[in-house]
This record gives sequence, structure tokens and C-alpha cells, in this order.
Amino acid sequence: YTYAATIEVRNNCPYTVWAASTPIGGGRRLNKGQTWVINAPRGTKMARIWGRTGCNFNAAGRGSCQTGDCGGVLQCTGWGKPPNTLAEYALDQFSNLDFWDISLVDGFNIPMTFAPTKPSAGKCHAIHCTANINGECPRALKVPGGCNNPCTTFGGQQYCCTQGPCGPTELSKFFKKRCPSYDGCATYLSTTHGAISV
Repeated sequence: YTYAATIEVRNNCPYTVWAASTPIGGGRRLNKGQTWVINAPRGTKMARIWGRTGCNFNAAGRGSCQTGDCGGVLQCTGWGKPPNTLAEYALDQFSNLDFWDISLVDGFNIPMTFAPTKPSAGKCHAIHCTANINGECPRALKVPGGCNNPCTTFGGQQYCCTQGPCGPTELSKFFKKRCPSYDGCATYLSTTHGAISV
């Protein structure tokens, strides 16, 4: 089986994070400094990686998390419950490009960096969302352990949660100001087997 990318998920937080990955990977407890390697095959799309916090799981892998919970199981098969900072990627897509981004569509719970381990000259570099969003979160969006996106809290056209014209709001500007580089990237990985670090 040929893999398009090896993704290394590393916990650089000073606390335990229960990493989650769909549709490839599932889930893993990561203490500070621990890593988890995910081998993603060519053609992987709509993939997400996120960190869950405040989790308690039993020996069977059942439990719950304060943020990013995915149906009360360690081995995720679905998306996480907001708030959770997302790393998203798709491999070997249009014109054989790989795409990745950090998304705050589900809000924010932990700081994140998403980067190729060996960036090519003139190609993609690391993208970050490492601001103290939880500490500065507007009261209306604040929840235990994280900061919700306005669509999760309010919904509606005003916050661009439905189709139709809309513009930036003070709440969307709050996130963009603190994480200006979280927008995505598309690149040809420099080797047949690309390596990406989250």
C-alpha cells in the first residue's frame, strides 16, 4: 500500500491531549511531548485532525471529553463536537495537489501548527493558530475549555452560517485577528511520500 503522506501528530501542550483523526487514524491519548504517526493513503479527502481535552475513558475506550468529544469514544469515526481547533487535509486531489489548512469553523480549544516537515522552496510553509483565544474569548462564545464559533452559538445569516451574502462581523474578526495565518495551502509535496506535522 502506497501512502501519500506520513502525518506526525505531536502534543506540544503542557497537558494531555486526546488526539482524534478521521477518516484515517481514530484516536490516541498523547501526554506532553508524545507523538502519533498516521499514514494517509493517496486520495484521502475531507480528513480532520483535532485535539480533545478534559477526557476520561474506560478500558473499553468509552467515556467523554470536555472539548472535541466524538460520540463518547476514544477511536473516533465521526467529527468532534465543538469547540475544537481543526487541522484539515486532502491528498492527491486536483492536479495531484495536497491541500491543508487550520480551521476555526468548529471554534477553538487548543493552539495548533500544521506544516510540511521539509517545505520546498517557494511552496507551503507552516500555518499557525497559537494565540490565547481561550483566554481572550468573547463572553458570548466562551464555554468550559474552549471558544465556540459564532455559528455554533448563534447560527443565522448574520454570521455567515447559511448560504447567501454576508460579510465579516466583530466576532469573525476576533478569530482572524488572532490567527491570521490559519488559511490553507495547496502544494505538490516535494517527495513521493510527503511528511506533514501537526
